Amino acid sequence: MNVLDQLLFYPLEQLPFYLIALIIAFSVHEFSHAYFANKFGDPTAKLLGRVTLNPAVHFDFLGIVLLLVAGFGWARPVPINRDNFSSPRRMSIIVAAVGPLSNLVLGILGALIYALLYQTGIIPPEGITKTDQAVHLFFNIFILLNFFLCLFNLVPLPPLDGYRILENALPPRMSAKIQKFEQWSILVFLLIILLPVFQDYTIKPLYDAAHALSSKFLDMFIMMTGGYRL
Repeated sequence: MNVLDQLLFYPLEQLPFYLIALIIAFSVHEFSHAYFANKFGDPTAKLLGRVTLNPAVHFDFLGIVLLLVAGFGWARPVPINRDNFSSPRRMSIIVAAVGPLSNLVLGILGALIYALLYQTGIIPPEGITKTDQAVHLFFNIFILLNFFLCLFNLVPLPPLDGYRILENALPPRMSAKIQKFEQWSILVFLLIILLPVFQDYTIKPLYDAAHALSSKFLDMFIMMTGGYRL
């Protein structure tokens, strides 16, 4: 147990809750990419069966392992052929952006549902039973992870959505220049994220920002329903 606790980024006893939250977050994230790409005229993802909420088709083994061990990760990227879009740059930006946006929406919905359950007394404030405690823990993890994934995926480095947004938003000449360094950018990204010496400046600030968003939305929804802070 001690060895696993040292290897994992998250506490071992909380691992099932993180996995459930990740299954939902990743599936909705990748489905959003695939759905909008298909709507905009690119059937590539649909032909590969990616326009679905089935988590089995979206999970990337390395991405999940890294998230559990290092605190960050990704699902299997949705293949997109931007040449099928009537407006390749604009539609590519939208398709890239809906992934992080879906996690933002999930985080907000999670905070709203959690606040309503709390305010209506369906789950008591102190979590008297183990079931109550599990519900409290799951919602806190679900909200935090979705806000984190939203922020993390907006980092403008490959293979993340933020890079695809930047790549298509820049003028064609500048976009071509950064594409030349794409293969090296991935290596730099992994080094920056994986090396402990850099994590205080990469992963930690993103989690701090996700915590802040969680608190803000929970406070807002609790106050909107006439209650006090959870």
